[in-house]
Amino acid sequence: MHIVERDEDLRWILGSSYTVAVLGAHPDESRAAYYVPAYLVSQGYRVIPVNPAYAGRELFGEAVRVRLDEIAEPVDVVDVFRGSDKLMEHLEEILAMNPPPAVVWLQKGIRNDDFATALADAGITVVQDRCMFAEHKRLM
Repeated sequence: MHIVERDEDLRWILGSSYTVAVLGAHPDESRAAYYVPAYLVSQGYRVIPVNPAYAGRELFGEAVRVRLDEIAEPVDVVDVFRGSDKLMEHLEEILAMNPPPAVVWLQKGIRNDDFATALADAGITVVQDRCMFAEHKRLM
């Protein structure tokens, strides 16, 4: 499973991946980068927020990190709230995570096939252009 399209694969990811790093997490409750991870927390997921603009603050009961590769524990999913044109800026950072995440999930409206292929080539499963909130409600 590398670039995911099938519901059964999405269901498996959502049902087995409970530590989620949110790249682009935001404190504004009206933004998807807040309410999607807040929903995940309400469903029993642990959310680790990542956004250099809010580093040192707390969101979802966790300190906001500057970069993904400074998270010193395993992450199941990196949930991305960054523009498609900004994704390649984060490729090295994701690949430097130790251990690497099993899944990188690009939220609704976010798609970059070169980025997805590079991650898949590194053995990381990729979901593109799908909202974790909507898919969780639909499939779980």
